[in-house]
Amino acid sequence: MIDGLVAGRLMGDASRRVDKAGRGYIVARVLARNRADEEFIVNVIAFDDAPCAALLALRDGESLTLSGGLTPKVWTDKQGIVRPSLDMVATHVLTAHQAGGAQAGA
Repeated sequence: MIDGLVAGRLMGDASRRVDKAGRGYIVARVLARNRADEEFIVNVIAFDDAPCAALLALRDGESLTLSGGLTPKVWTDKQGIVRPSLDMVATHVLTAHQAGGAQAGA
């Protein structure tokens, strides 16, 4: 696993899930771009209270930054094109909500 820092926008709302042992966790998808403006889908899972609460406070399209363990993957789209993706176990999530609602340029 790679330690990573990813910034992007939430794709849809995060959702709460429960494992077979009854422990809760959160899953989400984030759309991130690299410097070449290529898009990456980051499949996020969080277990700890703070990142879970931060993800649940966001809505579709809101910006966020995540840190945690990354696993690179690939997937094939409907046209048969192989595309990169990342799986992340988020340990920290930073949002504008947590930063005091700071706005760009402020």
